[in-house]
Amino acid sequence: MIYLLAKAAISGILVVAASEMAKRWPGLGGLIASLPLVSVLGMIWLWRDTGDARTMAAHATGTFWFVLPSLPMFLLIPALLRRGVGFWPALAAGCLLTMALYALMVWLGPRLGLRL
Repeated sequence: MIYLLAKAAISGILVVAASEMAKRWPGLGGLIASLPLVSVLGMIWLWRDTGDARTMAAHATGTFWFVLPSLPMFLLIPALLRRGVGFWPALAAGCLLTMALYALMVWLGPRLGLRL
């Protein structure tokens, strides 16, 4: 249980650090948020828990392919905000777009030979 709490605390601290940094320096906050820290931490936790190279390789490959459909959200949200759309509707639209692109990736990936 302590291990699980430590993982949650470390992961949460990174999210808080990015958001707090963004209040003062939005670009630096964006840089921190864009770092694959969650992915790296996930790999560290997975490796520590399993030590299985095949599982790790599959996880890293899946992470790569699922990052791609998430990227358009980071273009749509600022575009909507600049056009006067409120934050919550812009965020919802970005999340809906990402979910649709994830679904497309889940459907299309295996048809392209990807093991997701």
